[in-house]
Amino acid sequence: MTRAYRRSAHVEAVAPWVALSVILLMGWAGAKAVNWVRPHFAALPSQSALAVPAKSGNAIDEPAPREASLRAAPSRSEPAMSADTLVTTADLSDLRRRDLMIPVRGVPANALVSSFADARAGHTHEAIDILAPRGTEVVAVEDGKVAKLFTSAAGGLTIYQFDEKGEFVYYYAHLDSYASGVKEGDEVKRGQVIGYVGTTGNAPKNTPHLHFGISKLDPDHRWWGGTPLDPYLVWRE
Repeated sequence: MTRAYRRSAHVEAVAPWVALSVILLMGWAGAKAVNWVRPHFAALPSQSALAVPAKSGNAIDEPAPREASLRAAPSRSEPAMSADTLVTTADLSDLRRRDLMIPVRGVPANALVSSFADARAGHTHEAIDILAPRGTEVVAVEDGKVAKLFTSAAGGLTIYQFDEKGEFVYYYAHLDSYASGVKEGDEVKRGQVIGYVGTTGNAPKNTPHLHFGISKLDPDHRWWGGTPLDPYLVWRE
């Protein structure tokens, strides 16, 4: 048997074992790589988590007074509302006894539609929408003080009004304009015109309405704070 033949036979005998060893080595390396990659990529936020959240507020299509317990102080684009204060049936009974005015002139209680729990883009509505022609008068639901005039991408022109006792904040949003002379700190009376129905903010441009919310204030009485309750239940069972 020649030396060349013996070398060829040896190579043929060894080759399958070499190939098998290479395959096993590659499999082991791949498993190690996967085990390293998996925890690292699992720690990264998903694409949806990186997306900019849609705003709201009573917030919410409004500033969310109400968009959660981890919310910070409001930015210029949208205030946030906390959910730390407990709202009870006694609060609802209290508001009913006050005989609050429906905040859009000429709209009867039986025309109201419940939408408090309706889904909006990225949040729950937590308010009531009262449809009316553009320019219809918006009135203060009861005596109180204008706590804040605020403009946001979601709510447009808005008014935050405290009640006289400092227990609740009333939120009027999507206003076409404020009533002449209305300013922060003003004392307002029940039925006083404070603004006009419009579509500012993210309201549909062909659907003028008032987005109206009620929140029970937190102990620190921040105008953007509090826990929302359903305004519909104040006027309708």
